Amino acid sequence: MISVQLFIPCFVDQLYPQTGMNMVKVLEKLGCTVSYNPNQTCCGQPAFNSGYRKEAQSVAKKFIHDFSQNSYIVSPSGSCTGYVRNFYGKLFNDSSEHNLSNMVCSNMFEFTEFLTQVLKVTDIGAEMEAKATYHDACGALRECGIKQGPRTLLSHVRGLELLEMDECETCCGFGGTFAIKYEPISIGMAQTKVKSALKTGAKYIISTDVSCLMHLQGYINHNNLPLQTIHIADVLASGW
Repeated sequence: MISVQLFIPCFVDQLYPQTGMNMVKVLEKLGCTVSYNPNQTCCGQPAFNSGYRKEAQSVAKKFIHDFSQNSYIVSPSGSCTGYVRNFYGKLFNDSSEHNLSNMVCSNMFEFTEFLTQVLKVTDIGAEMEAKATYHDACGALRECGIKQGPRTLLSHVRGLELLEMDECETCCGFGGTFAIKYEPISIGMAQTKVKSALKTGAKYIISTDVSCLMHLQGYINHNNLPLQTIHIADVLASGW
């Protein structure tokens, strides 16, 4: 029996709670014992990316103490996972929190990464009758090196036809505060991504990060386009 601590990112907690519940559904089906610490908050990425290093360190300190149990930490976000892994070391280097930070970072896994690399699972038994395309979220791809795993999982979803789009690795344009500070550029990047997805004939865009999907869905809705975004946890929890 594998013990798993859940880290639920801000966007999932506040806007897409069902995605978190579906992640639990999949993990429990695969025999994991899942726990959730209700004291957990943000990982601190927004503050860090905005240049507020001291504030980010304060939030990160709470994070590592909230997850001080030495067991796997699984999150439905490549962005948060990549941030913790790649930047906590810089925040706690040569500090009394250094060893705890290193332990937490080594325990941290993005959801699909955990399924394929730790549990060694490729077929969840999911079913979804649809044509879909996959968006490589920047955090998952560039910070965690996640590329083939999600596609392998999706290839085993019965009824799902996965169509690769030309711009699969191109940023969607969200980037947290980037979308606020540079709105016209952000919208243009979303347009490129959505046009590429539509070109495949897909009806769904699937990804590891709801922040990307929220941004793309906003563009889709604003332009009344025949496309829907969905997190991979929601896909893998469907049909059973």
